[in-house]
Amino acid sequence: MPPIFISPLAKIAVAALGATALVSWAVREALRLQEELARVSRASEVEAGLRPSFPTLRRDPRTGDWRLQTTENR
Repeated sequence: MPPIFISPLAKIAVAALGATALVSWAVREALRLQEELARVSRASEVEAGLRPSFPTLRRDPRTGDWRLQTTENR
């Protein structure tokens, strides 16, 4: 099978297209991650007022078992 010759200009053009696609993908991914982090941050600020009403697990010092502790039995 004969070797395939590609001109240097075509190689540079293909490499430039690939680099452009890679940079474009990286920028879109970074913006998506930034928006996701902002959304989570906003959600945690809204839920901060509700957090004391969430039940928590506490270890019973006598038995070592984990027990659900709600706001009623604190």
